[in-house]
Amino acid sequence: MIRLTLRLRLALFSALATGLAVLLVATGLFFAVNSFLRQAQIERLLTTSAVIAVQLDAALQRASDRNWPFGVTKVGITQETLERLIDTRGQNRTVEVRIQLPGGGPLSEVHTTRFPPGVPLDLPLGVGVSGDQLLTVQDLRGSDLRLTVISDARALGEAREAFTRALAWLLPLALLLALGMGFFVAGRLLRPVRTLENAAREVGEGAQLRRPLPGAGEADELSRLALTLQGTFARLADARDREQAFMRAAAHDLRSPLAALTARVEGSLARDRDPARYRSDLQEIGTDITRLSTLTNHLLLLARDASQLAHAPVPLRELAADAVDRARELEPEADVDLIAPQPLTVAGDRVLLGQAIWNLTMNAVRHAPGATVTVTLEGAEGWATVTVHDDGPGVGADVLARLGEAFYRPDASRSGEGHGLGLALVRRAAELHGGTLTLSSAPGEGFTAALHLPA
Repeated sequence: MIRLTLRLRLALFSALATGLAVLLVATGLFFAVNSFLRQAQIERLLTTSAVIAVQLDAALQRASDRNWPFGVTKVGITQETLERLIDTRGQNRTVEVRIQLPGGGPLSEVHTTRFPPGVPLDLPLGVGVSGDQLLTVQDLRGSDLRLTVISDARALGEAREAFTRALAWLLPLALLLALGMGFFVAGRLLRPVRTLENAAREVGEGAQLRRPLPGAGEADELSRLALTLQGTFARLADARDREQAFMRAAAHDLRSPLAALTARVEGSLARDRDPARYRSDLQEIGTDITRLSTLTNHLLLLARDASQLAHAPVPLRELAADAVDRARELEPEADVDLIAPQPLTVAGDRVLLGQAIWNLTMNAVRHAPGATVTVTLEGAEGWATVTVHDDGPGVGADVLARLGEAFYRPDASRSGEGHGLGLALVRRAAELHGGTLTLSSAPGEGFTAALHLPA
């Protein structure tokens, strides 16, 4: 199947539109001119018929005054007399005449020599058409005679043929001219598109996603398209930078536990040790493996596609209670409370939401040791909110602004077990479920994290 270029399609469309316009205008002109010519010929025929009727009335009056015999014809006037009355231009005359008695019979009608044969005698009064002839029928005043005047209407047909021939030449020429002009104008109009295409290709080949595109602005549709592409490329550049930073941080955080795990295994195998030492080494190795497994699970959860999420009913009170119980088991000295007066259900992925609530709870327990941690569930106006608050020391505005970034850890927490993905995963889970994560804190005022989800 042949695929036409946009320029050629625009040219063909302009040619088609021009041809259609020419055809419509020509059709309108055809009917208007044809109607005008027909009406003019009818008016000329009526005028001629009226003049002939007056002349015949005078001729019949003179014949009656002179007591001419009616033996030649019942009409009372001969063919020669009728010819002399109307033949003012000889062979160039445009009308032929017939007079008749409506009753019919022998010698009841007289006509000029070139009056067309076959015209019926019982024509109705008024204007009519007989083949290529235009005729008018009327009664003569003061007598029983009926006058028929006929003229040749082939001029209308010839005018139509001439118009059709002119249109047959004009339409193809108009189409060719419109096609050429459309091709030229389309090329001029599409020149900015080709410039934008080349610029976008250069951006893709050079990976310079923040490079300004030519013509970007608000002037017209193409300028807005260039501006939209420029913004899209800039967002892609930001996403690429975040992805590269994420991968570098992930590689770094994966390298550390793997190196520690390798060192402990090599140290344990370097010489024989007693069972207690082997048990201690294995416990440390297990801790590293757990940390590595947690990091891997968080990375996998962060990378989940929104289209693969489950959309089943998820009981938030059950997930919050499970997170509080697990936190109490891992940190027996921690003061963790749950406030959930009513059950709340959201549609989403149970595993991802459970991990998000667990991350918020353990973030408060581990980074605010000795503080009271409260997990609260509330529902209002179609939204469910899971709020985790601790009355610990809180964080400053500079640290609060970066919390939630992947692999970001304040200096005070780098010695702990975290890897900087907990809040990032919670924020990602909120986005995938159409919700938000809000963080608020100030030095000495504790820390509050609120997960808002559509109920």
